[in-house]
Amino acid sequence: MTVKSDYIAKKIKDSIKIDGNTKKAVWRNAKWSNRFVDMVSGDLGMYNTQVAILWNTSHLYLAFEAEEPFVEAKLTERDSILFLENDLELFIDGGDCYYELEVNAANTIYEVFFIWKDAYKKGSKFDIPQFDVHHDQAYTFGGDYDRKGASFWKGTHPRGIRWAFTNFDLQDLQTAVQIDGTLNDNSDIDNGWSLEIGIPWKSLELLANGRTIPPSDGDIWNMFLGRFQKLMVGDNEVQPHPAMVLNSHGTYDTHLPEKWSRIKFTV
Repeated sequence: MTVKSDYIAKKIKDSIKIDGNTKKAVWRNAKWSNRFVDMVSGDLGMYNTQVAILWNTSHLYLAFEAEEPFVEAKLTERDSILFLENDLELFIDGGDCYYELEVNAANTIYEVFFIWKDAYKKGSKFDIPQFDVHHDQAYTFGGDYDRKGASFWKGTHPRGIRWAFTNFDLQDLQTAVQIDGTLNDNSDIDNGWSLEIGIPWKSLELLANGRTIPPSDGDIWNMFLGRFQKLMVGDNEVQPHPAMVLNSHGTYDTHLPEKWSRIKFTV
């Protein structure tokens, strides 16, 4: 049975220099996605956002282009909660775990590694010093907006809660941003900003979930590709922030791997 994909990532021979420039030939020759849609309704996003994905034997590469008239990024400390402002996001599903990366227009990085609690067993592949549940930056997490009534402890996902390791840093991750406009200056109108991401395949071994590293032709990985946008109406901040994604979830919850985009890798 052929599994439907939402985006096909093509293999390339050369490496990509990660400098934030999405206008260079390798990206101009890549397939760019459709415009991102609202995460809940599926309507076109308020600003144009698109992604392209390429890969070679050593790395996974992603490029985002984000239209934005007023490019802002005030959070500059690593692992600041970037979705409180404007950001671009990548999640990668690993079956019993998943990885979250957020980047803002100042190239500030926020990373978390999640492990489903039902998969974190004594002696399992996750029972290693890197994932010490006694660490002061290890938390339990139930999902977006989960602290209500019957979902107070476990959230609403059928698998329940996850361990969230906010001290996790993906080895040899590269990110770079370029701004077409002026950062944190709303006296003019900007065109937007772009983001490049480079990830060594060897750093994704925990997320392979039985798949080869690098991928084999036709392999499918689930990824969340999205954007959160701080929006002010007068003096009031719109809550929740508008969320734009490659594929709509039908609900305002980022942490649903089964709803993420199916990325097919081809040679």
